Order: sequence, then structure tokens, then C-alpha cells
Amino acid sequence: MIRTIGVDPGSRYTGFGIVEGDGSHLKHIHHGTVKIASSRPLPERLEIIFEQLKDSIGAYGPQFMAIEEVFFAKNVKSALTLGQARGVAILAGVGSGLSIHEYSALRIKQSVAGYGRAAKEQVAGMVQRLLRIDKELEPDAADALAVAVCHISTWSSNLRWKVPQRQ
Repeated sequence: MIRTIGVDPGSRYTGFGIVEGDGSHLKHIHHGTVKIASSRPLPERLEIIFEQLKDSIGAYGPQFMAIEEVFFAKNVKSALTLGQARGVAILAGVGSGLSIHEYSALRIKQSVAGYGRAAKEQVAGMVQRLLRIDKELEPDAADALAVAVCHISTWSSNLRWKVPQRQ
């Protein structure tokens, strides 16, 4: 069994979700969304993301952090801001001694919903079913939990096939 924190970074909404599992059994540990007013200066927002992720890592003890790979956006300013939020999330993980793993959106959706072009609602619904969560999930937390589930699935598949793991 491994414990993973999945992160869906954003400068206003950063989702996180902690899942434990071995590939065939998954257990929801915790999830949430860091919500920050856009009126706050970006450096303050980045600090809040960093601190809240560090606190969750400290409280729930994951061994791994899974995060979505960088994608190309049409709006350069938004992409740069997202990159900074992603950077502080990764720094929170590295600073806590976690192994960081990145996955494409296509791979995350394929892993969770069985289809790489699945809609966000389909992915969120599958996350709820897989983790036996009764209440509706906020979109960012659902995405973060999907990233964690993807990592656990990938990790366990690699172990079954004896693929060497990076640590």
C-alpha cells in the first residue's frame, strides 16, 4: 500500500487529495481545495498554497506527490501564473521528502475513467465511485484525487510488471 497526494494546482483554486492503495484497493484519506481571492497579490497566494500543502502532507503522511504535467495554454499570463502555482506545490512536496511524479491529463483520464478524452464530470463521477465518496466533490479536489488514483494505478502496474521505479 502506498499513500499519495494528488495536486491540481491553480493560483486561485488548488485541489489536493490523499489516497492510499495498491492498485486493486483504494482508500480515500482526505481532500480539499485551497481557495484564495484573486484580489490578493500573487506572492501571498503562492505562500498560502505552499503552506496549506505542507500542512496536509505533514498531517497525512503521503510518500508520493502526483501532479499533472505542464500543458500549453493560449493565454501566456495564465500559463505563467499556473506554472508558479505548480512550482510551489512541487516545492512543498520536495521539501517534505516526497517523490514527485507527473502525469498527462490524457493519462489521468484514461487511468480513472477508461477514456483519455473523458469529460471532467465523468472523471469526477468515477473518482467518487472508486473512492466510495458519497457527497459531491468540488471540481479541483476531484481532479486532484484523480491524479492520486492515476499514480497508485501506475505504480502498482509497474510493480506487477517489475518496471524499475524512480525515487
